[in-house]
Amino acid sequence: MSANNDGFSRSSSCSRTRPSTPTSSTSSVDSSSTRPEVNGAVYSELHKQCDRYGFFVEDNESKTKKDPRDAQLSVDVILNREKKWLHMCNNWDKFMTKKWRKIRDRCRKGIPNSVRGRAWFYLCAGFKQKARHPDLYQLLDSQIGDEKINDEIRKDLNRQFPSHEMFAENNGFGQQDLFHILKAFSIIKPEIGYCQGQAPLASVLLMHMPAEDAFWCLVQICDHYIPGYFSPGLEAIQIHGAMLNGFLKRFHPPIYRLLKKQNIDPVLYMTEWFMCLFSRTLLWPSVLRVWDMFFCEGISVIFKVAIILIGSVLGDSEERKKCSTMYETLHLLRNIPVKYMSEEYLIDKVVTFELSNRELQKEHNLQVMKRKKEKEKRQKEEQKRATKN
Repeated sequence: MSANNDGFSRSSSCSRTRPSTPTSSTSSVDSSSTRPEVNGAVYSELHKQCDRYGFFVEDNESKTKKDPRDAQLSVDVILNREKKWLHMCNNWDKFMTKKWRKIRDRCRKGIPNSVRGRAWFYLCAGFKQKARHPDLYQLLDSQIGDEKINDEIRKDLNRQFPSHEMFAENNGFGQQDLFHILKAFSIIKPEIGYCQGQAPLASVLLMHMPAEDAFWCLVQICDHYIPGYFSPGLEAIQIHGAMLNGFLKRFHPPIYRLLKKQNIDPVLYMTEWFMCLFSRTLLWPSVLRVWDMFFCEGISVIFKVAIILIGSVLGDSEERKKCSTMYETLHLLRNIPVKYMSEEYLIDKVVTFELSNRELQKEHNLQVMKRKKEKEKRQKEEQKRATKN
């Protein structure tokens, strides 16, 4: 279910390139190299053993480490959940209007991997956008777009999950699909262009669905779940950082006081968390469970995860004493211990954490008003200085 324009309904810093005037033709990732290299490795590396998520086992053992909870789900339980999700997707409007809580509860339990892509596509209403504009993606894909943007996208392709089988090969099918999605997005959203934070989102989507469906999910995420995250000035991220600070003041006063004392602006540690929806931070099973809930409940899930992680690493007074400087505190926040990022530790805490959309909207309005007053104050001071001169 998509969120409203504030991102509150159920439903790394950013390097930006904005377009000039796009032209029409065909386009693809540069394939001039004939040597079958895989991110610096020879093609035989593609034949490594992969885990169930598609990551090379020896390259990514820590990120996809098997969770004890895996063993608790029998084949019968998984098959039963798959049937329930297929039934819901086949009767989507009925469930959305009359049984939304049932959908929410099943998202919180975890969507079976075999139907996860389809479920996300329905949850964000990407399937409706695709039905309304059946030929748009192909039309966008047929355009060259802005070459400056295309070059920036190409530079980032090898950085997206290189230890995943889908993106390991230079100019492989995964990288090509990723390029086309990001190029199409930059064309349909010329006011945004391309931002590095878009690539991890598109990559995760591509791991679970075809390129066209991933494109529409990316559009829905950027339009309805995290609007403004990739806009010039990153004002939406700054507002959400201020909101996170407000929630820390409420839920973890000692941590809030420590961060305030050390003048740590939330954007210094939460930007990548929020922009990439924790896809570059958590263990992979946790990433997928968080995304399951995010697509259903919206940005509140990301706030919950952030508050829980910060509370876990800085909640103990002895741990806070070790963070005597801004550098030490930021280092800890940017390097969350693995034990706090596991599915077993994190997900139950997210499910039981109470943070309503009404509370989010209230805090959002408060921070917007604060920013407005601060801006007005700065303008008055500038006018006074101008008058004196």
